[in-house]
Amino acid sequence: MARNRSATIADIARHVGLTNITVSRALNRPEMVKPATRDRIREAALALGYVPNAFARGLKRSDSRLIGFVTDSVDNPFYAEMIKAISSHAKRHDYAILLFDTDGEPWLEAKAIETLLSYQAAGIILSPISDKPDYQPEYISQLKASNIAVVQLDRTLQGADFSAVVLDNIWAGECAAQYLLEHVFENPKNLDKSPARLLVAAGPEQSHISRERLAGVHHSLAASPREITVDVLWGDYTLEPALQAVGHFLDHYGPPTAVFGLNQLITLGALKALQSRGVPRETLSVIGVDRLPYIDIFDITVPCVVHDGYHAGQKALELLLEQIENPSQTSRTITVRGALVE
Repeated sequence: MARNRSATIADIARHVGLTNITVSRALNRPEMVKPATRDRIREAALALGYVPNAFARGLKRSDSRLIGFVTDSVDNPFYAEMIKAISSHAKRHDYAILLFDTDGEPWLEAKAIETLLSYQAAGIILSPISDKPDYQPEYISQLKASNIAVVQLDRTLQGADFSAVVLDNIWAGECAAQYLLEHVFENPKNLDKSPARLLVAAGPEQSHISRERLAGVHHSLAASPREITVDVLWGDYTLEPALQAVGHFLDHYGPPTAVFGLNQLITLGALKALQSRGVPRETLSVIGVDRLPYIDIFDITVPCVVHDGYHAGQKALELLLEQIENPSQTSRTITVRGALVE
């Protein structure tokens, strides 16, 4: 019989002249089959190119070893850290990760959830395409009805009672603004410079994350005796919209005193806009949320409120494994706080 990578247990049974039950036992419960018979079956399986169907075996045992990770942010370096952590720790617990990149498309996100439910995955780590209050995808009810373990990561769906690992976004905004107060706005050498203007390059206007980070900024600045104007550019969490928005602001209003980018890609877009307009870096301050990889290569220093993405990903997986082990466990939220890195 020709080599066939789609060979089945029935193919092996015909090849060796034994029953399907005997072949199945030799492959899955070898201690129940005589050594000579077991060796014949294994040799036949190798010759025919038989590959065990792990998915089918998982269904039969009601013990899926598959975990899905659904996100639209694989191009974000911060998410790359979380993906690495989830994948690494899943392997230690004998789970495989199936990654879905939804490209910000609701239908792709819904399809990813549908696929994982059809595969009867053990659990899902979900970073939805939006955290706007009005984003209520139909799959929320599907997930609840299925009783599958779900942990949200970074972004969360409003009103969905799933466990989550989130960042301390209000504190991140407070921390960045406090740094600017101490080093820029209330620095004695800058007090005679008026007016003071902070440009915040943000994500979508209704994004819960952007709103919290901006609230933190206003909270810190409210304690300053100096009047500081805050301009907000609503956009997206990617580089190109930030580049365009900051560039447009510079063209019409000139350079601000400082720029605050609410995530890595936004900050990089802002820096590129400043560079393209020939604005000297020493004439204004830039601060961001989350580390800017390899930026030191270009002799640029940008203070950032850095979150440990690897730690966040690890916590998300640990939380998911707890729910897989104990489905009746009450959902809970873990908050990860960053640290200022100058």
